Amino acid sequence: MDSENSRSSSERGRSGGAGETPARGPADLPQCCLRAAQGQFVSLWGEMAEHWGINRTMSQVHALLMISPDPMTAEQIMEELQISRGNVSMNLRELIHWGIVRRTNMVGDRRDFFAAEADVWIMFHHIFNERKRRELDPLLSRLEACLNGCAGRQIDPEKRATYEKFIAQVGALHEFFAIFHRIFGRIGTEQPGRLAQMVKAFEQML
Repeated sequence: MDSENSRSSSERGRSGGAGETPARGPADLPQCCLRAAQGQFVSLWGEMAEHWGINRTMSQVHALLMISPDPMTAEQIMEELQISRGNVSMNLRELIHWGIVRRTNMVGDRRDFFAAEADVWIMFHHIFNERKRRELDPLLSRLEACLNGCAGRQIDPEKRATYEKFIAQVGALHEFFAIFHRIFGRIGTEQPGRLAQMVKAFEQML
């Protein structure tokens, strides 16, 4: 009798005990929980993008396509995000231009479908290149113009201190952003696989 009780207790221990709920993996999550998590991610991606100076709706479209198991049509995106067709079309064009979304087709369906780049290294490789082109390139060019605008000119002795302060401060900013310009330039020319290796190697050095 004691032996049977011992076996029963052991079996209950292995199964988690009477009345206990076994641990569940992502596949066991109720559909409502999955939908809520998807909505949170889309909102998060849009909010973060605004901090980076990127259009919120464009980032939400990107987020939705990233987590979709299948390519989506413009109509499906409109329905999911509750935005207009024009808004969807404009942001899809921009995402395609950035290189992080592509237009594709489905067999037997004449509609256009859209899919996001799934590889995060390739995705951020494109984002680095686009942000360098849009932000760092013109910034560095205009800082150089500021410095060149007064270079070699005769300065009134009374304004010498103001001139030297201007050259020193703008020159320091130019040097700082030039370093990042070179880094972004190197990132842009590396293959994504090689870039991943470089970043991971740098992480190990820290």
